[in-house]
Amino acid sequence: MQTGYYSAAAGMVTQFNRLDTISNNLANVNTVGFKEDNLVVGDFMRIYKEARDELPNGNNTKEGAEYINRTMTRSPQIVDAYTDFSLGTMQKSDNSFDFALSREGLFFAVKTPEGVRLTRDGTFTTNDEGTLVTKQGYEVLPNDYFTAGGKITINGEDSIVNSDKNGQLYTNIPNSIKMAQNSKLFIAQPDNLAYLKKEGDNLYRYDDINSLKSMQESGAVLQGMVEKSNVNPIKMMTQMIETNRLVGMYQKAMDTQMNDMNRDAIEKLASKAT
Repeated sequence: MQTGYYSAAAGMVTQFNRLDTISNNLANVNTVGFKEDNLVVGDFMRIYKEARDELPNGNNTKEGAEYINRTMTRSPQIVDAYTDFSLGTMQKSDNSFDFALSREGLFFAVKTPEGVRLTRDGTFTTNDEGTLVTKQGYEVLPNDYFTAGGKITINGEDSIVNSDKNGQLYTNIPNSIKMAQNSKLFIAQPDNLAYLKKEGDNLYRYDDINSLKSMQESGAVLQGMVEKSNVNPIKMMTQMIETNRLVGMYQKAMDTQMNDMNRDAIEKLASKAT
């Protein structure tokens, strides 16, 4: 059995998966609040270095050599996937309903048909009822949502909407410039970002969502600002070129295994038969 062929085929599949992730990152390079995804590819050297000190077999022994030979035939594979939650570039906008969070690990809470979700995309607007919503129409939640329910409402007569650094909204009293306190944005800080699962529309699912409490003093809300994607397009293009080259190398290895080596074996067998 040509184990090298199957290892090369598995390696190519791994690079295809990596290419999908890179392509998705590049497609969202201009998506507000998008966070870059990355994959960890396991190979023999990394696995061996991690397990070397725990192996029951000593170096330069028959048992150790058998372990190494068995391990080298293992195919490269995706062993982990993670999201880079580092901050993106802050960009000023002319919309008073645009909000950005200047600290890592903080999220706005929104209400979707599937339940409460988290997002870093703070490009909000108001619907026909005056409710503060996302671009997709999901309600932006107030800080007391889990205890009192409700929504954030901006009346049509409120021509001025301001926010402090903690997400407390203020609107002007009709026909005056005096400001009155309105609702406060729900700013969530999950205990472990690894538990966040990406969904569509730049949303994150958090299984223990009801346990989250809104931060009273986050000090991170920036009004009139948007957080751009943290994807580095130059790095992604470099990784895409590297991945394409690896696919070509695996394809060449598969071709060598199936054609050149098989042809050589057939010729040797034929010569011995004659």
